[in-house]
Amino acid sequence: MKKPLPDPISLAEHPSDIIAHAAKMIASGRRFALITSVAIAGGAAREVGSLAIVDQDGEMAGYLSNGCIDKDIQLHAVEALRTSDKKLIRYGDGSQFVDLKLPCGGSLSVLIDPTPDCIALSKLHENFCNREIGSLRFMLPDPQLPIEFTYSPQYRLVIAGRGAIFRAMAQVGQSVGFEIFCLSPDEDDLRAVGPICESTPIHLVSSQQEINLDIIDRHSAFLTLFHDHDWEPGLLISALQTRAQFIGCLGSRRTHAMRIEHLKELAVGQEQLARLKGPIGLVRSLRDAPLIAISTLAEIISGLEPSISIASASAVEPKE
Repeated sequence: MKKPLPDPISLAEHPSDIIAHAAKMIASGRRFALITSVAIAGGAAREVGSLAIVDQDGEMAGYLSNGCIDKDIQLHAVEALRTSDKKLIRYGDGSQFVDLKLPCGGSLSVLIDPTPDCIALSKLHENFCNREIGSLRFMLPDPQLPIEFTYSPQYRLVIAGRGAIFRAMAQVGQSVGFEIFCLSPDEDDLRAVGPICESTPIHLVSSQQEINLDIIDRHSAFLTLFHDHDWEPGLLISALQTRAQFIGCLGSRRTHAMRIEHLKELAVGQEQLARLKGPIGLVRSLRDAPLIAISTLAEIISGLEPSISIASASAVEPKE
């Protein structure tokens, strides 16, 4: 009697989550199949290049659809681990699996590799740990065609502030997968957000305090969320010296105009000032802290570089 598949599929989102899981499998000597979305036509729940793994016990981390075909992919991965045969499978339009429909239409092609390149996976994991971009190259079977994807590390959200909006921003940011780093003069706020931060939150003791913001890189956003804006200048000057993709400040248009004028007096150049976003949020004049957080994160996300991109590719047409 066949052992039933484990029911849960861990819905890990970001490539770094999948690669970290793969690194643990490699370190422990456990076998696993790497599953990659290699072609999409029409609508799809995930972007091309999305990853998942199925380990030797049949447990799956990651997903390639919104639940409509992931169980079938899991079954094929278990079979691939048994036979050690690489598989290229097409779902949806043009697929041999006529009973498995994609509600969004179109088609999805996935590569299931039961013997993935562990050296390349370990290198990508190292890149992510160093906050660097990395890539994976795949050779598709029958016909032999190469395809390569580039992956970016997890996005960071660095928040300086206090109060309800500060706490809500940390909570909502963490819930959508950002790495959270926090700075605040309020010890109660720091205790509240501490459990979801990637490192110990920084206690701001003075507006003149020198703060090292080396945690901010090109895959980061920085926000100031103060109603007492005296805390902002030093933090913003430090943030403007980084490669942050997004730097934004809480406050009205009038407050932002005053902020800009004050930074000009502190010799901040026009090119740097143009990087400051304010007021923040796609929806203006909100009064509810969680909604302000959602609105602001939507603005940040709208300008993000994609976490996955195609470095090189050939046409992917699975054999029926």
